[in-house]
Amino acid sequence: MTDVKELMAKVGKIRILTNRLIDDQLAGDYHSTFKGQGVEFDEVRPYEVGDDVRSIDWNVTARTGAPYIKRYSEERELTILFVVDVSGSQSYGSRGRTKADLAAEVTALLALTAIRNQDKVGLVLFSDRIVKYIPPRKGRDSVMRLAREVLAASDGAEGGTDISGALRFLSGVQKRRAVVFLVSDFLGRGDCEKLLRAAARRHDMVCVTVSDPAESELPDVGLVELEDPETGELALVDTSSPSVRRSFARKAAEDREELGRFLKKTGIDTLDLATDRPYINEVRALFKRRARKRG
Repeated sequence: MTDVKELMAKVGKIRILTNRLIDDQLAGDYHSTFKGQGVEFDEVRPYEVGDDVRSIDWNVTARTGAPYIKRYSEERELTILFVVDVSGSQSYGSRGRTKADLAAEVTALLALTAIRNQDKVGLVLFSDRIVKYIPPRKGRDSVMRLAREVLAASDGAEGGTDISGALRFLSGVQKRRAVVFLVSDFLGRGDCEKLLRAAARRHDMVCVTVSDPAESELPDVGLVELEDPETGELALVDTSSPSVRRSFARKAAEDREELGRFLKKTGIDTLDLATDRPYINEVRALFKRRARKRG
């Protein structure tokens, strides 16, 4: 169990890392990536040749005797909601950080970027139940609280993954359109496709997949006892057997391909992250893809 001092040290490192990444590599990208809630009236101005006649404000035109048009600007304030998996499998990591550490880092990175643009950020933590809900709010302090809550909830976490339950909770607490980052390893996604599609129709969804390389390939370390972190089920595995390692790698590859097909079929943007590689390039690539689509 991580003590408070260790937890705060982790949060402090995340604050330094994410601030540096935003300053060095993400400045300006976020604003062009995510759309506002809609448009709001800005001003009226005199009509000029080439303006769309459908924008003419007939009331002002009638009062002044000269044509005026309405100008609108995008409503920039967004609500960003992070729906983060803190089930048992998230506490696993073989390369110096766990999937929960990675989830906390990317949540802090995206949340800090949002806060700098005056947006609100909120959090839903889930496993096979709703662990915690923090309503969206503004402020830099709220960002570090999100990272702290992800790490604290994942430390020694137990239980399975109920993405469907998390999506049903989301539909109940977030009525207005929001940008939603669903962060999970998606190992126990179950039958959530229908609810995921429904959430994507209401919100701007991004699925963030987190993984660890040891989940794809068994090392040759002899006879070991493995435990499923979500069910507690134990299995004795002979990792020195080439056929066992090949079978494990084949099944892992099939699961990754199935997840890829599943996410592609929903049409939702994805951000694929792993504990053994930097994530900033993937985040920037997501921003650029979305900016191109928006343009």
